[in-house]
Amino acid sequence: MEQRLANAWRLSANEKKFIETALLSDLRVDGRRPFDYRNLTINFGKDDGSSEVQLGQTHAMGFVTAQLVQPYRDRPNEGTLSIFTEFSPMADPSFEPGRPGESAIELGRVIDRGLRESRAVDMESLCVVSGKSVWAVRVDLHILDNGGNLVDAANIAALAALSTFRRPECSLGGDDGQEVIIHPPEVREPLPLIIHHLPIAVTFAFFRSESTLVIDPTHYEEAVMGGRMTVTLNANNDVCAIQKAGGEGVLQSVIMQCLRIACVKAGDITTKIKNAVETYNSARQLRKIKRHPSVNLDVGRAVANMKDSQKSINEFSDRLKLNSEDSIAGQSRSIESDVGSTNQGQLNKRDLDAKNFIGGPSSWDPYSKGVDSDFLKATLAARGNQTTTKKQDASDETMSSETKLDEQEAKVDEGNLPPVAAKILSEENEKKTLKDAVKPKNKRKKKKTTIPPNIAD
Repeated sequence: MEQRLANAWRLSANEKKFIETALLSDLRVDGRRPFDYRNLTINFGKDDGSSEVQLGQTHAMGFVTAQLVQPYRDRPNEGTLSIFTEFSPMADPSFEPGRPGESAIELGRVIDRGLRESRAVDMESLCVVSGKSVWAVRVDLHILDNGGNLVDAANIAALAALSTFRRPECSLGGDDGQEVIIHPPEVREPLPLIIHHLPIAVTFAFFRSESTLVIDPTHYEEAVMGGRMTVTLNANNDVCAIQKAGGEGVLQSVIMQCLRIACVKAGDITTKIKNAVETYNSARQLRKIKRHPSVNLDVGRAVANMKDSQKSINEFSDRLKLNSEDSIAGQSRSIESDVGSTNQGQLNKRDLDAKNFIGGPSSWDPYSKGVDSDFLKATLAARGNQTTTKKQDASDETMSSETKLDEQEAKVDEGNLPPVAAKILSEENEKKTLKDAVKPKNKRKKKKTTIPPNIAD
């Protein structure tokens, strides 16, 4: 009543008459039809359980908090829910700071009746220890701007705040198992409230003519109206509460008409609240990822680090492959160059030998008089470790052929040889095998057969 008196004091007689005349023609000052709602906007704060609702020029905020208290004796297994309203002096000149006035108390009772009497919030889920500790949920509603129809705006703000509120999770511990341990949000995820349905408050304004009825009145229309009625119901068309705040009487047919209209409006507002809550929950999950980098971001960072390390490993392996391929190619090129140089050297030597050759037998004899056989043997002995098995067999055949020569031709003047070759040659002479001790058949001396005298006789 206080805000209506203040608005009536501000309005002139001509303004009141203009509003009433327009309503008779189904027209309103802001251009709406009689049963149209103003634009509804629902926003949420960074903390859980905070909401901001703007219905036209009406602006309201809701905050939900909870604490552990001792339950009532008659309801030891149920928590409590309380509604507190505060009118800011900035919202309307008629609002004064200090104790809540009549309008603030009325607003809190209407919203509290619609929530508690309909049991929209599960109170038994708020019990921690029966008869000892339960959660007491408190809803604080702040009116920031009075543009009319405070009940509907505050009710939507309360429902939106309750839908996004999350209480800390608690457990029992201690020696007797009755000590309540409250876990912070970093340790355990907070728990949301169990809300069965959303009771939506729809306010109607009545004027002097019984046939004139509007929904969602503005502060100008509230200054002219003769009475109002608030109907609280959910999306299932269940009537939760009805309140007629004085004024002129209303017929039963008009009340039933208001209920039919309220059912449609309640469904639309419920859909808007649920969509806004879903959007907030999605944004909350993103904020949770940013808020707890040690829990969630470490996984992404670890994956990124693993990818980076895998990439570096792949790059390093590619480098190794390139280096190995280059080294192998270099080795092959060096081997080919060595082989080519060796072959070229052999070809050059053969050409030189062919140029220096004067004449001789068709088959080359290494033991002819023109070649020093002892020096050749010393050279072959020095290369003994680097020759292959085939060369060793050839050297064995050469050594066996040496036995065919006379001992005089096989002697070497060690004084004319270098010291290294002389030493190697002496070592080769000392190494004699059983094959060297056996003379070939063509060198063996034939023994003359002698006939014994007794046989000759």
